[in-house]
Amino acid sequence: MNDAILGTILFTGFTVAFFHAAIPTHWLPFVLTARVQKWSPLKTIAVTAFAGSGHVLVTALLGFLVAWCGIVLNERIGSYFSSIAGGALILFGLYYVIRQLRGKGHGHSHGHGGHEEHCQCGHGHHHDDEHGECHRHDVADVSERKSDWAAILSLFALLTFSPCEGFLPVYVSGIHYGWAGFFLLTLILSVGTVAGMVIFTALTLAGMKKLNLEFVEKYESGILGGLLVLLGLFVVIFEH
Repeated sequence: MNDAILGTILFTGFTVAFFHAAIPTHWLPFVLTARVQKWSPLKTIAVTAFAGSGHVLVTALLGFLVAWCGIVLNERIGSYFSSIAGGALILFGLYYVIRQLRGKGHGHSHGHGGHEEHCQCGHGHHHDDEHGECHRHDVADVSERKSDWAAILSLFALLTFSPCEGFLPVYVSGIHYGWAGFFLLTLILSVGTVAGMVIFTALTLAGMKKLNLEFVEKYESGILGGLLVLLGLFVVIFEH
């Protein structure tokens, strides 16, 4: 039965991470920035995966604190911990459901990370010599590289400093499995988050501009809350 419960926890974790990554704020800024910076699809996907890794890292660090506290607590209260963890999941789930019902379905307030820089060189000077042309070309290259790095770091910060708070209750459900459960859930978090971001970015770049995932953003809290309540009930009933 423990294997079935662990499988349910992992599946729920993947679903939470993937649907969270489907929110437009997790892929639309990359598409918009790519258009401004004139990035190739491959570079855009690479930047998306890079920023997603920062998102995962901060979430995993918070999850580590949750797991550490939970494992210590589990060693002290033993058989009661499953009921406590399941109850905590239900409470977390109800919190998200209530937030949805109160019209606060999505807690993020990211901007669209698009960066646009214009270089206007209307000085009226005409350089016919080769050195002048080379100098302007070098300056343009340096400016483009700086613009690229500014855009990349902004996108990285955009997600790094907004961890996936909805995944933290899932870490609670895996505490019974110790550090092995923590590492498995972190792997699931990484795959679900980065895969979701990359897939939706790639689909948009491929021309699926009408891909409408606004309902995911609108009802994120309700979906997440429902999943957590179901997982909590499953843990309370079967984890003994």
